[in-house]
Amino acid sequence: MNIEKKIRRRLSKQYGNAVSAGLDDGVLTLTGTLPTWADVVNAGRMCADRKKYSVVNDIECPGEQRAPMTMPALCDNALDGKEYDVLIIGGGIIGCSAARELRKYNVSVAVVEKCHDVAMQASSRNDGMVHPGADLKRGTLKYKYNSLGNAMYPEICKELGVNFKRTGQILCFKETWAKYFLPVMTLYWKLWLKVPCRYLSRKELFKREPNITPDLLCGLSYPTAGIVCPYGLCIAYAENAADNGAEFYFDCAVKEMELKNNEIVSVTTNRGKVKAKVIINASGVFSDMTAKMAGDRFFSIHPRKGTNTILDKKAASAVNTIVSKFGTADTKKAHTKGGGIVSTVDGNLLVGPNAVECADGEDYSTARETVEDVFSKQSGVLPELSLRDGITYFSGVRAPTYEEDFVICKGRKTRNIVHAAGIQSPGLTAAPAIAIDVAKMAVELLGGAEKNPNFNPVRKPIPRTAEMNDEERQKLIEENPDYGTIICRCEEISKGEILDALHRSIPCDTVDGVKRRVRAGMGRCQGGFCGPQVAEIIAKDKGIPLRNVKKSGDGSELLTGRTKEAGND
Repeated sequence: MNIEKKIRRRLSKQYGNAVSAGLDDGVLTLTGTLPTWADVVNAGRMCADRKKYSVVNDIECPGEQRAPMTMPALCDNALDGKEYDVLIIGGGIIGCSAARELRKYNVSVAVVEKCHDVAMQASSRNDGMVHPGADLKRGTLKYKYNSLGNAMYPEICKELGVNFKRTGQILCFKETWAKYFLPVMTLYWKLWLKVPCRYLSRKELFKREPNITPDLLCGLSYPTAGIVCPYGLCIAYAENAADNGAEFYFDCAVKEMELKNNEIVSVTTNRGKVKAKVIINASGVFSDMTAKMAGDRFFSIHPRKGTNTILDKKAASAVNTIVSKFGTADTKKAHTKGGGIVSTVDGNLLVGPNAVECADGEDYSTARETVEDVFSKQSGVLPELSLRDGITYFSGVRAPTYEEDFVICKGRKTRNIVHAAGIQSPGLTAAPAIAIDVAKMAVELLGGAEKNPNFNPVRKPIPRTAEMNDEERQKLIEENPDYGTIICRCEEISKGEILDALHRSIPCDTVDGVKRRVRAGMGRCQGGFCGPQVAEIIAKDKGIPLRNVKKSGDGSELLTGRTKEAGND
């Protein structure tokens, strides 16, 4: 029985005649109608075979269709007539890091991003963990790029002026068998996966993490794990790319592509039509839709949402590393590590995430029951976890393929496109290495390019007065008194830092944009005290009315008018 017949038989057993499957040129296409989105995803999963073919899932679900991409309100001709060597679609960590790598060559680069800033979606909505690769499979692109990317982090973060800590990760066990088998099983990670790993006895475990639950018996330590600020790294990549000549266009979404002889001739956006010799598809959860526009769709994305909770800094001392517990049901059923407890690079504690399939790739809603469920599971590691310490919650949407692996390759049918798609965990870890290969592929499609002798890999970060000693801080304040005016009390952020954020090479003109760059509003009060002052600083600096200052992007203006005027209305 051939592959196609086996797949049809499998689908028929589960769904009768509701789903059809056709295999052509290494792509399995599913069509039909199913009653729920969960059924649609399950059908794609049960047919997936990474080694033999890729899955395109076109099964319809009348009551829960895949949500279309939101479009920016802005409409102008900023891109009309522009021509570039490389056009990157997507301003997340992959797109921004690829832009930086490409500027190491003498090629012109533009990045189009549909949001109002970089790092607005998956690249900011994750736990910031740099994964050791302990749960990956050899032979996958995830394994390859995670291993390479992890090793690059110290040097990359040093060049970009981003804080990175090699904290290590501990996986805890309460099962008796673990005490006897884990010392031997460490050889699997050391010799097969090439991931440094060490067995921790109960005594060693509690010496490392004294606050964890008493019923844990032993653990595994992965010392190459680390933490970084995900949106901070993405912004740093973007700024360094821009400093080296890459051009960025925001509120700019791709609407269609013109193809001729299996090549993309032009790209139409809401900001005009642009031409490029090579296109890089780094559009995250919408990367399969971009591939379809390019006439090169051979994979499908099924959005997967995860919710995290940030705890007050007073709870940060509860753990010293990244701690999680072995063996949750979610780990096996939902392609998630089951979440964990992360001591973030900025001194908070992060709890999560979970994993829930969703039809909407931009569903960033949070629900109390979800947060409570995540806390309930993690209390098995840290009994003192309390929702009362939570200061904010956020959800992110990952972009997995049905093969559960990255898609990093040149186009199959369309000759001048490079895909950097299917990026989910450990995408943040893998990004530096992915960017190098994606840039090389683009340069190959261009027919080669000389190195850029003027490329400067170093980005100067915004000064952090809270991290300076008294002498350093006093010297800075003498040079610029704005650094002596504290705007955000929780995070001790000065007016000087906020103004610096507004004057970088990547435009920043929103309250959340300032927040991502210098952490004003990320403390206990979540901007309750400093938010109005930040808005006033933006209004004055940009020369706009206060009522025009936005929280984030389209339609997020903070004010509607003066109080008395509103009352009269």
